[in-house]
Amino acid sequence: MIFTEILGTGSYTPKKVLKNDDLSEFVETNNEWIYSRTGIEERHISTGESTLDLAYEASTRAISAAKINKNEIDLIIVATVTSDYAFPGVANLLQAKLDIKGITAFDINAACSGFIYALQIVDKMIKGGGFKKALIVGSETLTRLTDWSDRNTCVLFGDGAGAMIIGESKENKIVDIITGSQGDVDMLLYCKNPELKDPIINHISRQDHIHMKGAEVFKFATRIMPYTVTSLMERNNITKDDLNCIIAHQANKRIIDKSAKDLKIDMEKMYLNINKYGNTSAASVPIAIDEAVKTGFLKKGDKFITVAFGGGLTWGGAYIEF
Repeated sequence: MIFTEILGTGSYTPKKVLKNDDLSEFVETNNEWIYSRTGIEERHISTGESTLDLAYEASTRAISAAKINKNEIDLIIVATVTSDYAFPGVANLLQAKLDIKGITAFDINAACSGFIYALQIVDKMIKGGGFKKALIVGSETLTRLTDWSDRNTCVLFGDGAGAMIIGESKENKIVDIITGSQGDVDMLLYCKNPELKDPIINHISRQDHIHMKGAEVFKFATRIMPYTVTSLMERNNITKDDLNCIIAHQANKRIIDKSAKDLKIDMEKMYLNINKYGNTSAASVPIAIDEAVKTGFLKKGDKFITVAFGGGLTWGGAYIEF
């Protein structure tokens, strides 16, 4: 029987840092207002690097950490809502930039849950015997969709990428993954594509910004995160005491605080880095996992759950032994 495991992780964020006080120069806000509501102190923003560039840097770090030859990779999936082009996909361009020829590569969009969706796809494709080593990436230049005049949303988002190499294993290290979706018919969190065109007028297409009903998204998130963690524990006959940590999507510290409280899990088990990066959408989970590894928060042999929610509305979680 074929099992899977994490072979290596990597992450990358742009060099430019935008602190909370910097935002007060063009929108009515301040550090205290932002931090008290979100736990965010700063975020990284791209001023020239593309979603592909971020994905490439994170990928090379993951490949190095996995100690593999890049040509061993036979599958690339990139989770993103901010592809540089409608087509080709980021994964296809990443394949070329890494100079890996003739393999399967494609993008997926499940918003902030995207990386866990990608992990589920890769896990099943490797366990099915069709592939041996996969590169999965969450990469976002989310600030390209940010309305910098909307103080309720512009304070939340940042840019970055995280990557992971998943490979065959003799032991079942990626134990269980669940994902789900409920159609966001109330449009609680969305960003429109350019409008349909009248071919006679042929107006220039314009890109929309992120729109969010924050209170409703908060309610969804604080319900679905504990539900996902509890479901994984019940399905695998484990308790919170069996877990070394939980690595959640870094969207808002208040969401993580409330979820931990509802789960009766000590905040010391919850990894937090939202203060440095804000919400990086599909990049959030892999950046947090990579940092948890690099800082020693997550150690070899540790058992953890990673969990996310996002636009769609989507959610997902995975129970993993690192």
